[in-house]
Amino acid sequence: MYRIGELAAQCDIKADTLRFYEKHGLLAPSSRSDAGYRLYNDHDKARLSFIIRAKAVGFSLNEIAELLSIELDKSNWACADVKGMVDSKLVQVQAKIQELSHFANSLQSLSNACCGGPESAEHCSILEALESTSKDLNPKQEHGHTHTHIHNTGAHASAQQPNSHKQES
Repeated sequence: MYRIGELAAQCDIKADTLRFYEKHGLLAPSSRSDAGYRLYNDHDKARLSFIIRAKAVGFSLNEIAELLSIELDKSNWACADVKGMVDSKLVQVQAKIQELSHFANSLQSLSNACCGGPESAEHCSILEALESTSKDLNPKQEHGHTHTHIHNTGAHASAQQPNSHKQES
């Protein structure tokens, strides 16, 4: 039998994480000691390992609960049911990757369009693109322009270093 801290340490998680899984109905101690401490057995340890592995590949707590219910009643489920869950999660992950790729491309476009110099942000292409009513982020290219006024006022003055990003016209 393991106390909560012992089981948590063996599974390389915090005791609070174990309590969190208990609170969400994914795990329950097998028994309690006379002093009221949670006690876990090897079956509980295997279940916790299952939860940790499922979480590591991206399953939500609700999805893990469903997988655990299948695990407990394997004879009434088909392998196709489990594969369906995995395939559904895979589609979700691939959609998220596409979304993040779109974010990265948009951010790269914004970054590429900005001179990044110490000049005033009054005509910053990034801010202009974000203020635009257009759905596409197509910032005006700032490369090759020069700002003749450098404003060294306010909180950013100490961080600005004039001439460090000097641009030629």
